[in-house]
Amino acid sequence: MADDMINPEWSRGLALAWGAVPSAQRGPKREFSLAQVLDHAMAIADADGVDAVTMPSVAAALGLTAMSLYRYVSSKDTLLLLLQERGMGSPPDSIGRASGWRAGLEAHAEASADVYRRHPWMLDITIKGIATTPNNLTWMEAGLAALAETSLTRQERVAVVLQVSGHARFRALIERGYRERADDAGVSLGAVALAESQLLDELVTDERFPELHATLATGAMSAVVDQGFDKFDFGLARILDGIADYLARHPATGSAD
Repeated sequence: MADDMINPEWSRGLALAWGAVPSAQRGPKREFSLAQVLDHAMAIADADGVDAVTMPSVAAALGLTAMSLYRYVSSKDTLLLLLQERGMGSPPDSIGRASGWRAGLEAHAEASADVYRRHPWMLDITIKGIATTPNNLTWMEAGLAALAETSLTRQERVAVVLQVSGHARFRALIERGYRERADDAGVSLGAVALAESQLLDELVTDERFPELHATLATGAMSAVVDQGFDKFDFGLARILDGIADYLARHPATGSAD
């Protein structure tokens, strides 16, 4: 994408994300590509979390001075925007190959959760609105394409994709929390769940929390995944059941637009 095609109101980070070619700069030739800079930043984030990604830490990983890094990215905000975009990557082909809208959304949710499992630091980057970088928009495109043959309106399709994406993000957030607790304590996930269950048994009384008490007695809250029953898979299935029911009650009557 040429410089003269870039809207002057775009941020530097957004322009770089879309492949804008930077204007020639005075000074020494750059030693690294932007992709190499982001690879080093991602290695830091994967190892130590996104808070460890700073201009000095990335520069040090590259063997540069902090000031030299500004020749590649103009600020930490720009660095994090590009890092999130790189971490997100492109959606897998399995979404497009899925048979039917439901299988497509299931593949979309699983692939989204896998991104967060690979790069859990992405959960710590604040969502400030609809992402406008290429990879993020490609994920939205993949979700909308899965719904393209349904009778849902364009607005309804966007709402569904956001709901499925949000479910995947929440799942990854909970799973990360359990993993971190287990790692910090040096115990298994099962041990964390057992300790949590025992604490709740002490705190939850039948008098104050009758329904919660009865639920705990069945072991239904003992773990995120227990005896083959995945609560998140169940929740996603019910979301999709609701969409299927809505589609059945609102058959196509013309253009979905």
